[in-house]
Amino acid sequence: MKIGIIGSGHVGLVTGACFAHLGHEVICVDKDERKIALLKKGKAPIYEPGLTEMVQTNLKEKRLTFAGEVAAAVRRAEVLFVCVGTPPKESGEADLTAVESVSRQIARAMSSYRLVVDKSTVPVETGEWVRRTIEAGRRRNVEFDVASNPEFLREGSAVQDFLEPDRVVLRVESKRAEKILRELYRPLKAPILVTDIKSAELIKHASNSFLATKISFINLVSRVCEAVGADIQKVAEGMGLDRRIGPKFLNAGIGFGGFCFPKDLSAFIRIGEKLGVDPGLLREALNFNEMQKKAFVEKIGRELWNLKGKTLGILGLSFKPDTDDMRFAPSIDIVNALLREEARLRLYDPQATANARRIFGKRASFAKSPYEAARDADALVVLTEWPEFLEIDFKRVKKMMNHPVIFDGRNLYDRTRLERIGFRYYGVGR
Repeated sequence: MKIGIIGSGHVGLVTGACFAHLGHEVICVDKDERKIALLKKGKAPIYEPGLTEMVQTNLKEKRLTFAGEVAAAVRRAEVLFVCVGTPPKESGEADLTAVESVSRQIARAMSSYRLVVDKSTVPVETGEWVRRTIEAGRRRNVEFDVASNPEFLREGSAVQDFLEPDRVVLRVESKRAEKILRELYRPLKAPILVTDIKSAELIKHASNSFLATKISFINLVSRVCEAVGADIQKVAEGMGLDRRIGPKFLNAGIGFGGFCFPKDLSAFIRIGEKLGVDPGLLREALNFNEMQKKAFVEKIGRELWNLKGKTLGILGLSFKPDTDDMRFAPSIDIVNALLREEARLRLYDPQATANARRIFGKRASFAKSPYEAARDADALVVLTEWPEFLEIDFKRVKKMMNHPVIFDGRNLYDRTRLERIGFRYYGVGR
């Protein structure tokens, strides 16, 4: 098929590259000229395992092209996936300005049937507005369909998530649209759920809000564990063995981050408020996530007595491993809080350093390795559970530090092992 991807951010680029990988002819569009220039050279502007190689291969095979104008995709592709950003407004609800703008541009450029598929995370009833906008803006009485196909791509494993999905959710309004999308996703051999548009639009917000609430719940349990001297990892293991609960998203830590969970949770809260449904449970999940970061900073200050003038090595800045994304990363609030206490920070992340420099500037120094971050430090602070941190030689690190202290915000390490080496170890809920 000929597919147009409008918006070449994380979701759009992964979607476009994967559809090209499946053999389709794909054109990805983005208004960011610098991004398009990079992509035409085979350079992905984001870090995602396997993505750069997939882009380069499909560019070479001429299944994947890039352009800066929406009209270019509308002219060449029958199926148009809208993957533009829906950032949160100050109120928490999603800003749909880009979705509206793209809908108008599609309407003006259409000359024959097009299937417009909303893949961006949007609030319920957005599909109806997209249809009205295209109907009002089309120059001829051109036929079109509007569908919804929410994405469930996790940063750090997005390529695998696309090619091996748990499910594909579709909202369609005609048999023609359903046939096209079923054929498009047929090679993935995943369960396909076809729903009404409002249900499809709610599934993504409901899913992410549930997972965020599950994380906040286990972090609440971790605080109880610390208060009574229990081990959150054993508690979580016992809970996860219950098939009704399951082990995933039961890792206590410094809270969730990234662009999806905080944004979608806030947006779902606003949806409830606008519909007259009290979203108090979700508000508390979001509030507790903020409290968890503050509690971790307070623990560091309490155990080190005074933070002013102390040197801290920070390991991990991205909101999760295998991504360079710093959006809503817990590290931002934690690092800023430590800087306000006038601690001296040396930051290290395997992929997110460039993005972190734009956030923290010269207020902190940046290390080129975990060992450089640890040199002459009064404590190490783990904020992201990068796999490479498991390979650190802590006997070597202990000799490099002023004081062998570790604050493990992700419960990455074996407490007994580190204490045997001579470290003072502080995890979360342990």
